[in-house]
Amino acid sequence: MKKSTLESVVWKEDRYYVAQCLNVDISRFGETREDALKQLDEALSLYLEDDAHD
Repeated sequence: MKKSTLESVVWKEDRYYVAQCLNVDISRFGETREDALKQLDEALSLYLEDDAHD
């Protein structure tokens, strides 16, 4: 299995934190920085799992 490093950024917009992956056009948000990163991690896992089946 090939390993890759994915980079992300997190910033605050109003009352939410936004986490965005810089390598793939996916972003998620949460009420805390940790929650936004957790949501992003789950979304990336689903994306990469689906991509592996193509």
